[in-house]
Amino acid sequence: MEIVQEGIDDVLMELYPALLSRGSAAAGTRGGILEVLGVTLNIKNPLARVSRSQDRGKPFSALGELLWYLHGSDQLEFIEPYIPRYREDAENGVIYGAYGPRFSAMRGDINQVANIIQMLTDSPSTKRAVIQLFDAGDVTRRFKEVPCTTTMQFFVRESRLHLSVTMRSNDAYLGLPHDVFCFTMLQEMMARRLGHELGEYYHYVGSMHVYDGSVASMNAYVAEGWQRTWIMPQMPNGDPFAVAKDLITLEQKIRHGEKVVAADQFQDPYWADVLRLVQVYWATRRSKSTDMAEVERLRAEFDNEFFLNFLLRRRRMRERSASPVNGAKPDVAQTTS
Repeated sequence: MEIVQEGIDDVLMELYPALLSRGSAAAGTRGGILEVLGVTLNIKNPLARVSRSQDRGKPFSALGELLWYLHGSDQLEFIEPYIPRYREDAENGVIYGAYGPRFSAMRGDINQVANIIQMLTDSPSTKRAVIQLFDAGDVTRRFKEVPCTTTMQFFVRESRLHLSVTMRSNDAYLGLPHDVFCFTMLQEMMARRLGHELGEYYHYVGSMHVYDGSVASMNAYVAEGWQRTWIMPQMPNGDPFAVAKDLITLEQKIRHGEKVVAADQFQDPYWADVLRLVQVYWATRRSKSTDMAEVERLRAEFDNEFFLNFLLRRRRMRERSASPVNGAKPDVAQTTS
């Protein structure tokens, strides 16, 4: 199966019905699945990386996962507040298959990201710019979690940076929207660091599947109908990896309740708005009256409507969950946001 589309919603609206109608029943690690083997996705505009759907647009948890990768962490403590289901994969508080250490310290001391930046700087046309995430050691014993992603390959062609990701396995409902967000953000960060334009995104999957427990939700997404492509603002020029270090430091301060003013931390409004998303997440997570006042303050500070929309959506979601209809309990089954 091959799907070529402009953005993530266009891909999902073609992929989900095909998976539901053509998928073969099989046994997955967490229950029954519908599966299609050998799926290729091509996203022509990686800036269209966030779904407009209320259900599949998950910028807060996806941003938390991206920061986890960039931090080089394998600790459950960092990622669990953003994606609680990771606790199912933890072993003594560690996620063995976490990507962060494999990006920055593969086999103990190999910084793959730095190596690829240097390689593409020295030889832009190289075909060797490959980051390996699945390691031979991952099959030596039964870990709860091993990387679903095997490789990431970067290509510079005509001053555009393309990214090709290969996955052994991909959960089309819970995993794919996050993967597209995180990997295309890394692609754009790499493009900015190297001074190239953003190219296309290619996503190859051995087993594309959906778990039985997500089938109803997938059908509901399809029933919403086609969503107009939503384009994220372009990342500013410079070195986003240096910015990421500051974002991670500030995330830890915000997580622990310290007051941060985004405009004081970043001159560029893009990165200030990204930091404001982190602030919105933690303020709405705590949901105290002082935190809700902080959300209103942040609403007035956002520079770009794209980012502001997620504050408004999250606030509406929190308001609905705090006011159950007909005595029903708030829905806590969804573990990402």
